[in-house]
Amino acid sequence: MLNIAVLDDYQNVAFECANWSELAGKASISIFNDHIHDPDPLVDRLKEFEIICAMRERTPFPREILQRLPKLQLLITTGMRNASIDVEAANELGVIVCGTDGLPYPTAELAWGLILDLARNISEENEAVKDGEWQTTLGVGLKGKTLGLIGLGNLGGQVANYGNAFGMNVIAWSQNLTEEKAKDKNATYVDLDTLMSESDFISIHTVLSERTLGLIDSSKLQLMKKSSFIVNTSRGPIIDESALVEALDNAQIAGAGLDVFGLEPMPSDHPLITSNRTVITPHIGYVTQETYKIFYEHTVECIAAFINGKPVRVLS
Repeated sequence: MLNIAVLDDYQNVAFECANWSELAGKASISIFNDHIHDPDPLVDRLKEFEIICAMRERTPFPREILQRLPKLQLLITTGMRNASIDVEAANELGVIVCGTDGLPYPTAELAWGLILDLARNISEENEAVKDGEWQTTLGVGLKGKTLGLIGLGNLGGQVANYGNAFGMNVIAWSQNLTEEKAKDKNATYVDLDTLMSESDFISIHTVLSERTLGLIDSSKLQLMKKSSFIVNTSRGPIIDESALVEALDNAQIAGAGLDVFGLEPMPSDHPLITSNRTVITPHIGYVTQETYKIFYEHTVECIAAFINGKPVRVLS
C-alpha cells in the first residue's frame, strides 16, 4: 500500500473538497495541517512517503530535499507551475511531478479587496466599532485616482477592468509590456519610475523571477507619493521587505496591503504585521472553495492515474 502525505492543509479541508474514497485499499493518507520550515524535520516527516501532495509553494522541494526522499515516486503540486519545486532534479531522481488546474480570478478579487480596505479603512473601522468607537478614520475615494499595475497579464488585466469600472486612471508596466498590449487591456503603458511616482494605488501582478526579485526596492518606494498605497498578491520577494518596513515606519507612503511574504507563515511579531499602516492577509489569494475543489479533486485524479500507470498533467 502506498503512503500519501497531503501537506499544509491549514484549514483541514482536503477531505471535504474531494472524494478520496477511490483510493481506499490502495493507499494510506496522512493529512498535515501544520507547516515545517526546517529541512531536517521536514525530511524526517516525509521520508517514508511514496506520494507527496504539495499546496502551491508552501513547502519548497529543491534538489537537496528531493535527494533525501528516496521512497518518493510522485510529487503533486496544486496548479500547473510551482517555482519552489525543482522539477528537473525530481525527474533526474525518477520522481514524477504532476499538477492540477485552478481558477484565474480569485487572486485578482483579493487584490481589489485589499485596495478597497486600504482606501476606506474597512478593517480598522471594523475593529473600532467592535471596541465601542464610531467613525475613527477618513477614507479616500477611488474615482479619478490613478491605479498603477506592475504586470498586466491575466490577473493584472482583471484588476485593470476593476479599476476602470471604478472610474480610475489605469496605468501599467512590465518588462515585456508594450503600448499596444496595454491599450488592448484598457490601460496606458508607462515606465516603472513614472508608475511609482504617479500612482495613488499600486498593485503587483508580475511573476517572481531573477528580473523581479527585489524589484520594488528603497529607490522605487521613495518615488511614491506620501498618500499612496501598494498592494502585493503576487510573491513577497518582489518587494524588498526591509525597505517597505522603513517606508511605512517613516510615513513615506500611506500604507500597504499584503498577501504574500518572504517567509510564510510569518512570525506574529514581524514588523509588517505589527505596523498600523498595513492590511495583512495570510496568502489567501487562491484560497476559495471553488479553487480548492479543483485542487483536491485533481490531486486525487493524479494519484489514481499514477497508480494505474497513466500519469496525467505531468510537469517536466
